[in-house]
Amino acid sequence: MAERVLTPEQHHVLREHGTERRGSSPLNQEKRAGTFRCAGCGEPLFSSETKYESGTGWPSFYAPLDNAVETTADTSYGMTRTEVHCAKCGGHLGHVFPDGPRPTGERYCMNGVAMEFEPRD
Repeated sequence: MAERVLTPEQHHVLREHGTERRGSSPLNQEKRAGTFRCAGCGEPLFSSETKYESGTGWPSFYAPLDNAVETTADTSYGMTRTEVHCAKCGGHLGHVFPDGPRPTGERYCMNGVAMEFEPRD
């Protein structure tokens, strides 16, 4: 598989574990049915059915697609958080927190620039 060409912002987030500016992603307003895919490799990550308005300024989901993401401990910035990355290419997507809605109680707080949206036909 050929490496995708990333924008500088996508590269910063996906490959250097950066964070996009709060409220900057057009995916915050995305309400159509479809699939959110990794901008680094195209792998399906989240269904629009699990997206919700968290009020944080980043696209948020209560569950990923099966086997789509992996997590690791992130101890940067003097705190411990759970980092979420693409299971296929390892790209940094964001973090997951235990303050989400039912049914999972989890909030996958994702960088919109790390994803692409594919509307359902």
